[in-house]
Amino acid sequence: MKLYVGNLSFETTENDLQDLFEQHGKVTDVALMMDRTTGRSRGFAFVSMADTTEANAAVSALNGKEVQGRTLTVNEARPREERPRQSAGNRY
Repeated sequence: MKLYVGNLSFETTENDLQDLFEQHGKVTDVALMMDRTTGRSRGFAFVSMADTTEANAAVSALNGKEVQGRTLTVNEARPREERPRQSAGNRY
């Protein structure tokens, strides 16, 4: 089950998230979203957990919890919406 984790401190690392979520079950993947131009965290991540029950326990325990001075938003990730690509030459 893939979870969205929002409102992260810009200092949070993937290892921090791994440690935090492993308190509730097996973590299979952590993807911290980074800004391409600055190389800084964008303040959100996706954490995948092997077991749905463990993922739900993590959501219950961590949603609204303060971590590194920020109140986390944790919920099941929604599928990414496809957006049409815009090319610079097709603007009116």
